[in-house]
Amino acid sequence: MTIYSKPTPILDKLEDTTVNKLTVSSKSSKNDFSTALGFLTQYNGNQATFKAYRREVERLLQWAWLIAKKSILELKRQDIQDYIAFCLDPPKSWIGTKCVPRFIERGGSRKPNPHWRPFVATVTKQEHKQGVKPDKYKYKLSQKSIREIFTILSSFYNFLVLEDKIPTNPVALVKQKSKYLQKRQQQSPVMRLTDIQWKTCIETVKNMADDNPEKHERTLFIISALYLLYLRISELVASDRWIPMMKHFHRQSDGSWWFKVVGKGNKLRDIAVSDDMLAALKRYREKLNLKPLRSPNEKRVLLPKEKGQGAMTDSRHVRRLIQHCFDKTIDHLREKKLFSEADAMESVTVHWLRHTGISDDINKRGRPIAHVRDDAGHSSSAITDRYNDIELRERYESAKLKKLSK
Repeated sequence: MTIYSKPTPILDKLEDTTVNKLTVSSKSSKNDFSTALGFLTQYNGNQATFKAYRREVERLLQWAWLIAKKSILELKRQDIQDYIAFCLDPPKSWIGTKCVPRFIERGGSRKPNPHWRPFVATVTKQEHKQGVKPDKYKYKLSQKSIREIFTILSSFYNFLVLEDKIPTNPVALVKQKSKYLQKRQQQSPVMRLTDIQWKTCIETVKNMADDNPEKHERTLFIISALYLLYLRISELVASDRWIPMMKHFHRQSDGSWWFKVVGKGNKLRDIAVSDDMLAALKRYREKLNLKPLRSPNEKRVLLPKEKGQGAMTDSRHVRRLIQHCFDKTIDHLREKKLFSEADAMESVTVHWLRHTGISDDINKRGRPIAHVRDDAGHSSSAITDRYNDIELRERYESAKLKKLSK
């Protein structure tokens, strides 16, 4: 039985990252370390992307140094295959059961967190609500996670090729015919709320806001924006790169309304504001004792903190607010004896609101897909078209009448 040592975190936030002498001691590993930092610096403007890329690069560094005993610049096709197999079944000492910070403040300096692990066992949202705890002995990588490993590491090695550090990309050689990647014959079903779920959800939240405006009016506005503007939570909360303000809802000379936002990839875009979204904004502002529409010089943040000054920055708090509304919606579905709808909604996440808004616009409202693409911030219409599930629905309708007997 092979005994693996517990890895020590290497890569902190870029501004706090320094060479960890406990781990990075040789000339080769120091070169790997600086190379990894050079790659990750490109993504420092986008927190979510940076964290995802740092996770995968860190895992590779840990494996290369501690398991393969090689520099990441020396890894070949077979090494990458061995690494993927390792990720599918990592040693238990490399698996945690909760996400923890990589580094912690101690004695005025940042120290590696001894509880951090490269891999984390998780449970579904529904299992968590049932009291099921993550178990490292049941750790399993999803197909989505496997695809992310290939995508991010391929991008990393493309960077190394362009920097003339290696001649070819070993990940690309493996990805093309990898036995670990399942190929789909068709698009995946859109992760979206059904019509019944969405109708019940928005009715539930409106009733909650009517009964207790101080507590729930802001949540109603957030849910409306996530659905009608196809927003990600990261586009609503404040960050180092962007603070959403009331003034970002702006009117053009032709009378049209737009919402300005910085989204994924640090890209600035304007989203067309529907009449219902404008009505939601007016309602929200009136509950804040503001005029229905902002004044030209207004400097108010869009989502103020519940306590203290400034804008909301905690995306987890927003998720908790919306999850509370989802839970109430599930209760109402059960009261209406819509048990299958309620059961299915147990697995719904906040991001489904964005998916639902995009899909509904494509499937029901007849908007040109290019309009939806630009409002959603997609890089191509092909990505937006994934939310078009009309053909899948029609296929089901044509199949459900098949008979066992002639």
